[in-house]
Amino acid sequence: MSEPEQPHVVIVREQGGDVAAIPHRGFQRAEHGELAVEMLRHAGFIDDHGPVSRQYRLHWDMGREYENRQATSAAKMLTAAGFRVDLDPSLDTERLTTPSDPVGRLVHGQQLLRLTDRLNSAGSPAEAADVAEQVLDPVDGVLARLSEFFEAATEQAKEAGTEEGWDLSYLFEDAAATVTALGEDLHVAADRMRALDPAPSRAVSVWRAQVTDYYATAPARPPAAAQPSIEAGGLAGAVA
Repeated sequence: MSEPEQPHVVIVREQGGDVAAIPHRGFQRAEHGELAVEMLRHAGFIDDHGPVSRQYRLHWDMGREYENRQATSAAKMLTAAGFRVDLDPSLDTERLTTPSDPVGRLVHGQQLLRLTDRLNSAGSPAEAADVAEQVLDPVDGVLARLSEFFEAATEQAKEAGTEEGWDLSYLFEDAAATVTALGEDLHVAADRMRALDPAPSRAVSVWRAQVTDYYATAPARPPAAAQPSIEAGGLAGAVA
């Protein structure tokens, strides 16, 4: 891994059971490095520097649940601030696990599983369409990116320069074409799902709310100017 790709800090459970945050040597050169240290301390890490090393650790008597929660919190804060963090999967309280992936290593499949859960819990066709768009968007959706993935896999297989590599590249190439065709067939499916919603469109609802708010808060109009009366000589004056 090249220097720019190295994590700024690794958070791991060591063999003795302690949870340690170990800065990479590039950590000190990272912008706002002191801010990162403050984030670690805010998450409960304390200084635990050795003669030739610098690291931070959590108190060892707070229990694993606390340690996992604080390690995850530290990783989230650091990541949000732009630092690269390598968090031990066993410490990640937000990592989804399955019987076939007990440590949550296949993170991208987990993200799709969460997306499926959101789709299953959608309360309306419009809400379901918003989720489906994550997969079906013809430019940035999962299917579009999956097609690009298989195209890249095709080229990697070809680079082997062997008969087996070429055979594998044909499989990947067919997969890319299949996914592309599927995306083309479904590129308006999210819009069609949204159209199933019988509720008024959001634009109409917003417009109605704005009109109601306007009439509720608009200042009262001043009374119209009195018109000349045709009584008491008004008509005569007009004729004259």
